[in-house]
Amino acid sequence: MSEPSEDADRHRIKMEHRKAVQDEEVASKSIEKGLLIVHTGPGKGKSTAAFGLLLRMVGRGRKTAVVQFIKGAWSTGERSVLEGYGPLVEWHTMGEGFTWETQDRARDVAACARAWSVTRDLLARDDIALVVLDELNIALRYEYLDLAEVIGALQSRPPMQHVVVTGRNAKPALVEAADLVTEMTLVKHHFAAGVRAQEGIEF
Repeated sequence: MSEPSEDADRHRIKMEHRKAVQDEEVASKSIEKGLLIVHTGPGKGKSTAAFGLLLRMVGRGRKTAVVQFIKGAWSTGERSVLEGYGPLVEWHTMGEGFTWETQDRARDVAACARAWSVTRDLLARDDIALVVLDELNIALRYEYLDLAEVIGALQSRPPMQHVVVTGRNAKPALVEAADLVTEMTLVKHHFAAGVRAQEGIEF
């Protein structure tokens, strides 16, 4: 009859040790800074995760901004909700659609240049706590923007400003410059089975 009690004691001792190790690890971290975060990889959820961070920041009453580099001005659920927070969210959809839709490199380059101009202004503002640069990785992949210039601007932003960059195929130099990189892995996607993009899931 004592075995359950012994199991509970062993579990308690194990968890006490784990907590002590965890507490020591947390206490050793003293740096506070604005983070450069990259969401990349072929899996779904890169932009969705970025908007989740933006919502968390808005929940803290801090100002945020979104610049969409590639995606066109279609109606999305996240934009409808987040713009409802008024001055806490600035939303700039600057793209003209995916590259296979425009089929015009000059137009794509011009659209990205306009988006980058807006981005540079945001990266100079210390009142913006978080900037989401949605699909910037795509613009860099196709060399619509100068990689060195982008990384330079990201590195010279206000010290406490956080930035999230999304899109597949993040450039190695951007990965190197980042503080946090998450790669979304594609395991299975309904699109391959003939299921179309659906409201509330994809947009």
